[in-house]
Amino acid sequence: MNAKRVLIVDDSATIRQLIRARLAGDTRLEVVGEAHDPYDAREKIKALQPDVLTLDVEMPRMNGLQFLEKVMTLRPLPVVMVSTLTQRGSAAALEALSLGAVDCVGKPQRGSPVAAFANLPDILVMAADARLRLPGNRRKIVPSEGFVWNGRVVLIGSSTGGVDALETVLSGFPKNCPPTLITQHMPESFLASFARRLQSNIAPNIILAREGVPLAQGSIYLAPGGAHHLEVRPGNPEKCHLSASEKRNGHRPSVEVLFDSAVPIASKVVSVMLTGMGRDGADAMLRLRKNGARCLAQDAASCVVYGMPRAAAENGAAEKALPLRHIAKEVLDLCGRSAERSVNKGRSL
Repeated sequence: MNAKRVLIVDDSATIRQLIRARLAGDTRLEVVGEAHDPYDAREKIKALQPDVLTLDVEMPRMNGLQFLEKVMTLRPLPVVMVSTLTQRGSAAALEALSLGAVDCVGKPQRGSPVAAFANLPDILVMAADARLRLPGNRRKIVPSEGFVWNGRVVLIGSSTGGVDALETVLSGFPKNCPPTLITQHMPESFLASFARRLQSNIAPNIILAREGVPLAQGSIYLAPGGAHHLEVRPGNPEKCHLSASEKRNGHRPSVEVLFDSAVPIASKVVSVMLTGMGRDGADAMLRLRKNGARCLAQDAASCVVYGMPRAAAENGAAEKALPLRHIAKEVLDLCGRSAERSVNKGRSL
């Protein structure tokens, strides 16, 4: 297999050197050049024909967001953003993901260069083959009216490509949506920014989940990440539980942990697996399905990365694969008073 051609775009020579050093020796990747600002990058994209870019968020003359928008409009190609983990940096990174960047990695913290960009090679290989979702192709979904909740709880797992996928799905949720818990693979500071971003774009209330908070209709609970996984604690009503435990499947928060925690109440659960790399959550989703949950997955054509949904399809966990724009309606149908029918869109698995 030919090595993926990487162009590093960053105004910091130190960061460029760190990225190049991290990629050195990985036969899947070839660094074909470096650029110190977007104008330099524009010329090198033309000359070097990279398969994927790393792109700094904050740069002189033109910031990374402005350049990303131009790239996605004029010459779309996979981009992985490199951002600080500050509130300002994480908010900008989320905007980049919404504009079409495949993923975002944090810059190394001061004093820890040895661990810098630990997962970057895998991310770049994945990104080079990712399916780009361009901003111009997105249409907002109008929330359903007249929704009457039947008591089911919604669980959603997502990873790479999840910012756009979650915004699309949740834009179709009405203000009185079923209680919904979400685990999205993302650094802690990014998740806090993501919660704020969602709150300004959708009808339901978005909460960064806290220990012991009761699940309520009209609220969406986002895993806060950091040292904790998000779980469902059975009860009347069910509550959020934050468990401080090791990473599962390489992630914290982990979809596997969230889905597993709901197995005792599986008969009142609708679980959804959205775009993402790897297979986190697939085995737990199968346990949910075997215990009576309704289980859906995003289809291959609409995924940025068909990894987690593929795993849920191949192991029999997902009963249907649905285009992204159809998922909100199907979830609401399954969680509504009139929902005794099977999912009528997508292909059987």
